Amino acid sequence: DWQQMSVKELLSAFSDKGIVGLGGATFPAHVKFSPPKGSQVEFFVVNGVECEPYLSADHRLMLEKTREIFEGLKIIRKILKPEYLLFAIEANKLDAMEIISTYAQKHAPDVTVVPLAVKYPQGDEKQVLKALTGREVPSGGLPIDIGAVVSNVGTVHAIYEAICLQKPLIERAVTVSGGAVKNPGNYKVRIGSPVGQLLDECGGFSKIPEKIVMGGPMMGFTILDLDTPVTKGTSGILALTASEIHSARQTACIGCGGCVSVCPIGLNPTKLFKLIDHMEYNAAVEAGLMDCKECGCCSYICPAHIP
Repeated sequence: DWQQMSVKELLSAFSDKGIVGLGGATFPAHVKFSPPKGSQVEFFVVNGVECEPYLSADHRLMLEKTREIFEGLKIIRKILKPEYLLFAIEANKLDAMEIISTYAQKHAPDVTVVPLAVKYPQGDEKQVLKALTGREVPSGGLPIDIGAVVSNVGTVHAIYEAICLQKPLIERAVTVSGGAVKNPGNYKVRIGSPVGQLLDECGGFSKIPEKIVMGGPMMGFTILDLDTPVTKGTSGILALTASEIHSARQTACIGCGGCVSVCPIGLNPTKLFKLIDHMEYNAAVEAGLMDCKECGCCSYICPAHIP
């Protein structure tokens, strides 16, 4: 009965069970839910946006584990005592929007379900907060600086399992997809499982993959060894074909400004690239490098194929 547990006991359980943020950053949950003294949490946001292409594990969680997610949300509410509870869902997930809204109306009327525009990288916590509250997280700052805490739906579900089932974070939902996968789908995967074993579970390859990506196609990273293990931050395994990658030779910057126009943080990616390319790292940091979310928008739009 978690209602009888103190906030300190709940946070200690998060730590003991290895709960971290499952949106990709894997930040320890017991630290995230211990805001600095004097900080007031005005908004708590459950992030169900999942804006990267291919990935749909969070979408399935919202459909299949609705009650459990809301139970996890109640536990978080006891710890943070926020003024407002918001549940952000990308507007194209109509079935998730319906099931979450219906459950909230019946069992959690203090939770406001908000549809957000289908726009990458809307799922980033800074973008979510700007869309929901109109407030901007300051450069180098954290959401708590504007009175907010954001958690991915997978994290909220893991909190439910940790407290109500006394279950450590030993598995997570993972999307296995891409044009080279025979039977793409969402799977419940043990942390530490080799990627190759997981792909075998999906029937192996239907085509020879050009690239295996751990995570989403925009923010994920290429792996070269199928013995690489699934980690707590692995949201997806993508086996991509040559036609899905659109790889090409890198050429010189033509100064088109496309990367500047799409950067969601308002940085100048071409300037940052030139500084890094010339090993002017301190100057790159001064130009805002540490605010980069590594969303990949600049790489995607660049006609010169500069990373």
